[in-house]
Parts: sequence; structure tokens; C-alpha cells
Amino acid sequence: MAKARTRTSTTGKRTDAEAGYTLIELIVVIVLIGILLSFAVPRLRDDLLNDSLHATARQLVGTAKELRNDAVREQVDFILHFDMGANVFWSSAADMTPEKLDERRRGASPFPPGVRVADIEFGRERVTSDGEARIVFSRHGYVNPAVIHIAKGGRVVTVALAPFLRRIGIHDRQVGFDDLFPASAR
Repeated sequence: MAKARTRTSTTGKRTDAEAGYTLIELIVVIVLIGILLSFAVPRLRDDLLNDSLHATARQLVGTAKELRNDAVREQVDFILHFDMGANVFWSSAADMTPEKLDERRRGASPFPPGVRVADIEFGRERVTSDGEARIVFSRHGYVNPAVIHIAKGGRVVTVALAPFLRRIGIHDRQVGFDDLFPASAR
């Protein structure tokens, strides 16, 4: 029996019959991709799921949508309260008794550690760092425009409440009231 000869290229080029990737090359590429993903995915997951600043912004958006829906459904104005000195927020209905309102205030939701409301803008009026701010959700389905700046360390997220709340904007930086609601659009 004659031994079959294999052609070996001295230039490193493969013939048409040998075109493609070898199993070893594919395994090396898959291992490299796996190593890169092992570093990137946990960081991405932490940024998306455990970022308390964005989680707080999403919580406020959900609360605002819920209050708007409750106000329209029950035909009563609802109010979102912020106590910036205590770093908490709560909601109430306009027709609540003083006792029920105090109960809601005592059950206020605290912001996560390190997260605080830097300020809330209502047009030219600005509420900062201390005191209480209120955002009223009308039984007719609208809210007065407001911009809430939430801060953690040096980072700021802006939550913009538009009058008819079709969309509540979240911005990854500090955006002023006049930038979001120009005077010509008010």
C-alpha cells in the first residue's frame, strides 16, 4: 500500500480544501470571549441592578405613575411629599384626615444610604436641601411641571415630571427646569 502524501505549504497559506478555522482556533477565541465576559457581566449587572441612584429614580417614576392613576380613578388629588431634612418621601390624598396624614408621614419611605434629593424645581421656585416639598397630582390627570434632582456622591440624576405624564423623563445628569420646560412651552 502506498502511503498518501499530504501537501504542506511552506508559505503558511492554506489551499482551498483546507479553508476555515481549526477547532483549536475556535476554542481559543471562545475562551478569550469567556474571560472578557467574566469581567464585564458582573460590572454591568451591578450597574444596572444595584445602582441605588437609578433604582431610586425608577421608584419615584413608579410612584408618580401610581399616584396619577389613583388620582384619576378615585377623583381625588394625591400629593407626593418630600422631607429633604429627613431624606424620606410619602404620599397622601387631599381628603385625608390629619391623623391619617400623620400616619402616612410616620410610614415614609427612606431613600437608600447616600442617596438624597438635592433639590426640586417648580419653575422659578427652587426648594433645596431642607424643608418639605409637595407635588400635587390632579384628579384631572395632570401634575404641575417639576424637576427632581437626586444625588449620590458626585453623581446626579434628574427626574422630570411633565404636566400630563405621558412619559416621565430620567436624565443621567443634572438638567434644569428651564432646559426641560422652555417658557414658550409652558
